[in-house]
Amino acid sequence: MKKIGLIFKETSENRIKDTLKESGACVVIKYSGVSGPDLSRLRQDLKKSHASFFAVKNSVARRALKSAGHESLLASVDGPCGLVFVKEDPVITSKVLCDFRKEHEKFILESGFLKDKDITRGDIESMARLPSIGILRAQLVMALNAPISGLVISLSQIIRKFVYC
Repeated sequence: MKKIGLIFKETSENRIKDTLKESGACVVIKYSGVSGPDLSRLRQDLKKSHASFFAVKNSVARRALKSAGHESLLASVDGPCGLVFVKEDPVITSKVLCDFRKEHEKFILESGFLKDKDITRGDIESMARLPSIGILRAQLVMALNAPISGLVISLSQIIRKFVYC
């Protein structure tokens, strides 16, 4: 019969592996010195952005990350750390993490990955400064619509000038 601690570690490792397969991005954070209620608020904010926070023992996180093929994140896993799994828009999640970091000095963004590319703290902060995907789509539609609108306005001005004459 297995010990309950070993069962818990295996279950945690399997959960991390499964979540890594489903996630498009993952960020390693250090939360030492952040209170429990503040971490609960962070979890709620992350849930709104379709992300989740998982605090785990370092040995379990290292084994799961290594077996999932993310050896570059192993150096970031030391001390009290957790994993933030991003399922949808990484820009919104990075905004939530950076806003939380502004309020809590001891909260540290380490590193992570986005799709198959490793990202650093600077990459996460630069993603937080980007507009959301909805705003980017609206800007693209406006950019594609601008030449057509210009043509319509030009043609209508010709007709207006003819009517005025």
